[in-house]
Amino acid sequence: MARSNLGFVWRVLRFMNQRVATRIIAGGGGPQRVVLLLTTTGRKSGLPRVTPLQFEEIDGAYYVGSARGAQADWFRNIVAHPRVEVQIRQMHFAALAEPITDAARIADFLELRLRRHPVMIRAMLLMHGLLKPTRANIERLASGLALVVVRPEQSRKEL
Repeated sequence: MARSNLGFVWRVLRFMNQRVATRIIAGGGGPQRVVLLLTTTGRKSGLPRVTPLQFEEIDGAYYVGSARGAQADWFRNIVAHPRVEVQIRQMHFAALAEPITDAARIADFLELRLRRHPVMIRAMLLMHGLLKPTRANIERLASGLALVVVRPEQSRKEL
């Protein structure tokens, strides 16, 4: 996809994310089975910033990928302030976020997501220009992406 078109796609996705977050916070639904709300602390403002993100739960930790890589605002906020708040459905908890930029680990995550959600992830890979999802191609793509592992700090509470 051309670079200028990708900028447009990111703006549309940002707008859609804001709508999803608003619906989830208001209790009006949204794709809550695959989307969590991540509250980070703004690296410049110090204010709370809420971002809806697709997630995968693996062994009690929550993994979220950044299609914009380390340049995503929420990712940069985590690098500056790794303590976050997470809401998944009616569950809310404090957590510690670990940013990851290692291409092999990100490729492992993408392959897991491809097995769990083949249609959705193939579409995402196509958006990035990846027609054939071989391990080598996925690792090349992963080198420009980022991943965060979110581990709950203590018990989770229902809202």
